[in-house]
Amino acid sequence: MPQPEAQVSAQSPVPNDRIESYDLLIVGGGINGAGIARDAAGRGLSVLLVEQDDLASHTSSASTKLIHGGLRYLEYYEFRLVREALIERERLLGMAPHIIWPLRFVLPQSRSPRPAWMVRLGLFLYDHLGGRKKLPGTETVDLDRGGQGKGLRRQETKAKGKGKAFVYSDCWVEDSRLVVLNAMDAAARGARIETRTRLTDAVSENGSWIATIESAGESERGPRQVQARMLINAAGPWVADLLRQIGRARDDRGVRLVKGSHIVVPRLYPGDHAFMLQNPDRRIVFAIPYEREFTLIGTTDEPWNEAPGKATISPDEINYLCETANRYFERQVSPADIVWSYAGIRPLYDDHAANASAVTRDYVLDFEQGDDRQAPMLSIFGGKITTYRKLAEHAMEHIAQLFPQVTMPWTAGAVLPGGDFTDGDFERFVAELVAGYPQMPAELLRRLARAYGTRASEILGQARTTADLGQDFGGGLHAREIEYLVDAEWARTAEDILFRRSKLGLHVPPGTAEAVDAWLSGNR
Repeated sequence: MPQPEAQVSAQSPVPNDRIESYDLLIVGGGINGAGIARDAAGRGLSVLLVEQDDLASHTSSASTKLIHGGLRYLEYYEFRLVREALIERERLLGMAPHIIWPLRFVLPQSRSPRPAWMVRLGLFLYDHLGGRKKLPGTETVDLDRGGQGKGLRRQETKAKGKGKAFVYSDCWVEDSRLVVLNAMDAAARGARIETRTRLTDAVSENGSWIATIESAGESERGPRQVQARMLINAAGPWVADLLRQIGRARDDRGVRLVKGSHIVVPRLYPGDHAFMLQNPDRRIVFAIPYEREFTLIGTTDEPWNEAPGKATISPDEINYLCETANRYFERQVSPADIVWSYAGIRPLYDDHAANASAVTRDYVLDFEQGDDRQAPMLSIFGGKITTYRKLAEHAMEHIAQLFPQVTMPWTAGAVLPGGDFTDGDFERFVAELVAGYPQMPAELLRRLARAYGTRASEILGQARTTADLGQDFGGGLHAREIEYLVDAEWARTAEDILFRRSKLGLHVPPGTAEAVDAWLSGNR
């Protein structure tokens, strides 16, 4: 099996006096690319993953931050997808208990466009399709009693004399951190991860790929070539563009781009539960506690007819999400209340559904086995963050046809970096961390535990007080943490650190981004 050079750090150059050779060249550093890289490296294949920007810099950091079965997908008879997602939900909870945790969802029935019997039936299937073991099941509550109805508008709980709601379980995830942890584990198992690196060309020669890649900031070095036995097209919104670029496009397959946008506003209600809000147009919007002080509201489903790239929320989407929140909550919001917004382009498989909300969230793997002349490739269409691990396993079933020496599936239950604390008991782990660093602020230690799990000790080291952590940038961010993110997690800019590796951008004082970028410029 061809092997890359001995593993080096993310910053270390690779000699350019020969063509590097890999089993797999993966294009795309989102959740699917990182997940496949991890699985393949763990089975003994040599892997190079290239990402044109930062890890999770597009779709995979613009999700609703949920590990969920997709309750609303049952309306579209996506039973296979929902069952797979429900099974994966509990697996992922065990694999990364620091960045994934249970979340209860309140589903008010007042003014619901769906009759109560239909919702109850859907929740019964939701509770039983995936063999739920860890998460609590559905219950019915009176929103006029207890805490779940606090913050809701009175007419919403009294409309037609009904103040009932269903409460069910799913999970929260720090989505961009999930991508990074998969990339870290892949690298630890021998994969090479190169961010800010673009595939500029790929040609098939004698059944293998000769690819030209170019890294940003390496103008003197220039483009270089690598050889790979197989190409994995995990380019997300760019999946069809890549196929056209290398001459492999076909009319019978495609990607449908759908934009999803979210807004973040000051907290609308007390409690740690989320709301699933049903609109008159039958679309669903979530309201979720976010970063302690805020409420996350989303998502929208709007067709995206432009070229893939950076997406932003539109005024119409802002109005739609504000109107949804105002329909349900006592505290009214306007565009002026938005403290942050983000949007992402979902690369859904084009199943020709008329409604963007109804386009399948299932994934399709298009495998071209190749021959002596045409090199093999695998293209990933669609998918959702919850099923990324299973998608990678299915991808490996195709890959194994070319590499019969690969080992058996291994990722189910294999914890991700930082998730290896006792019994997955996060509160116990935090208590142990606080006891180990008695002079550190407990709030800081809890945040580090949530972000890094057991890897927090690599940041804290022998520090006793926050003064030992280096320059204080505000919001609990210190130079020691930035050093760790640069060395271990491919962070290169303030945006990488403040909005993808963390959400500290919502908490730090003005000017922090500029201060972080200045620090990075002077310490690289």
